[in-house]
Amino acid sequence: MIDILFRLLQLYQGAIVVYILMSWFPGARESSIGRFLSAIVEPYLTPFRRIIPPLGMIDISGIVALLTLQFAAQGLVVLLSLF
Repeated sequence: MIDILFRLLQLYQGAIVVYILMSWFPGARESSIGRFLSAIVEPYLTPFRRIIPPLGMIDISGIVALLTLQFAAQGLVVLLSLF
């Protein structure tokens, strides 16, 4: 159970990384894969973008979102391993 949950969280983190990297390529987010990833990732990234404004051309909210998800995943694995 824990292994499946951890794998799903890793898959979601990968989706976030791909979505962030797609911003470097013009028109990539308008592709079918970009729209699919947007539907999955944007609900999680939006609160971070509201809290952390972009620093010039650099948006670090994605990095903060990834770190937060990683810490939450590790905490959840520790909590679930106690049971």
